[in-house]
Formats: sequence, C-alpha cells, structure tokens
Amino acid sequence: MGSGFSSLLLMCNGTTSAPAAPPEPGLGDLPESVVGSILLYLNPQQICGLASLNRAFRSASLADFVWESKLPNNYDLFISRVFDNNGFSSTLCKKDIYARLSTPTSIDGGIKKVWLDKGTGKACVLISAIGLAITGIDDRRYWSWISTEESRFCSVAYLQQIWWFEVDGEVEFPFPCGTYTLYFRLQLGRSGRRFGRRVCDSDHVHGWDIKPVKFQLSTSDGQKAISECYLSDPGKWNLYQAGDFVVKDSTIPMKIKFSMMQIDCTHTKGGLCVDSVLICPK
Repeated sequence: MGSGFSSLLLMCNGTTSAPAAPPEPGLGDLPESVVGSILLYLNPQQICGLASLNRAFRSASLADFVWESKLPNNYDLFISRVFDNNGFSSTLCKKDIYARLSTPTSIDGGIKKVWLDKGTGKACVLISAIGLAITGIDDRRYWSWISTEESRFCSVAYLQQIWWFEVDGEVEFPFPCGTYTLYFRLQLGRSGRRFGRRVCDSDHVHGWDIKPVKFQLSTSDGQKAISECYLSDPGKWNLYQAGDFVVKDSTIPMKIKFSMMQIDCTHTKGGLCVDSVLICPK
C-alpha cells in the first residue's frame, strides 16, 4: 500500500517519467543493398575497413556484386593463365577470387610472378633475371648468380665486367585494359651483410657514366618505346623506366618484347646487379 501511495503522490506532483523516445536511425538501419551501392564507389582497402562498422556493412562487404566490380573484365582469362585451370575452385565467392588474384603467384616454372594491383585492379607482372636472355650469362669470367634476400626470386645476376652488355626478354599475358609501365630493377654494386648490417661492394662499378643505357619495348599491336639514361646511385635498388604501353582489348593476350643495352665497345662496364623486370599499372 505504501508503494501505491507513493506512486499516487508522484502522479499528483506531475513527476511521472515520459515514455522513452524511439532511438534515432543509424548506419546499422541502412538496407544491405543501399550499403552495397555505396561500397561500389570505394576501393578494396576502404571496403575492408568499413566492414567492421556494423552488421549491415559486414554483410554488404561480402556481396559478390561489390567484389565483381573490383575484378577486371577479363578475370576469367587471368585465372586461366595464372592457375592453368588447376588449384582454383569454381565455388569461391568473388571476394575470395579477388584475394587470390591479388596475391603474387608464381607461373612459368617460377620465373615470373603475377598479381592484381589492389588499388587499380590491373595486372602486375614480375620477371626474374633467370627468365631473361643475358649476353654472356654462362661465362663465369663476366657473370655470376648471387643469392640474396633482396630479390623476390632469391637470386640476382651480377656482372663483374663486360664489353657488350645486352639483356632481352618477352612476356605474353592477358592484361586488363589500361596503361602500363615497364621497369628494369637494377643496382650498381654487390650488396651483402657484414656483422648483421647491409653493406655494398662497389669495387667493380665502372663504365655506366660514360654512355647511357638504352631501354626499349615493343608490343604485339605495334606500340614502341625507347628511353636512355645513365645508371647511378651505387648500393641502391632502382627502377629504370623503359616505357609505357596501352592495352585497349583485354580479350587478346598482349606480347611485350623488351631490352636494355650498352653496346659501345670502346670501354668496359661492370659492377651491376640485374634483379628483374616489372610491369605495373601507370
């Protein structure tokens, strides 16, 4: 009875609590289809970051239509070239397909690595020095192979001294449409470790400041590019640009031939590490 009397007094004094207001709508109330339409305009890193916001964003971030928009139009050709129809399940969702394709994968006996660039969805191709045609590579008076952790392929070709320097290569791949740049990854000097610290031996570095190195590329659809530059910065890995090319038809694999040379035989050159050739979106 005491509690009833107290309630009556509260009512008389006008101090009864008002009904609770309905909660304000938030991001979690957005339909999954609406969230998915928003995610279409974001890059993969942003999509993964927003997936932790709430259940709606987490569900939408797994939707096939979201991740299919991040895959290149010719991703089926990409899969066939990289995985040769083996080791790739047809039941994977589009997000898992994107994750597999954006992870570097070895092809052609391990002399190349390919992957999708996470920012653009375009192809990246890395070709080992082992997969290149290097003049005199079998003559140990001029060249040697060096094991190193500084290469994705765990070894580089090291030139001590030579008169005629030439490196050639080619690759055929179903590149997604876009503009690409081809680089040679080179270093003047032979790097190693001493007392746990990185050191570089530049004793054999010579001849690269006398005449420039010529870089060239050509494509199967008639594009060509030529550039020249002097090699510099001993002890540092540098990417030397050979040129750009444009892929307009992603349904036809494009063949690219490329080279670098310094064939002025008036002087020798040496002390150069050749690691790889990189093709990536511009």
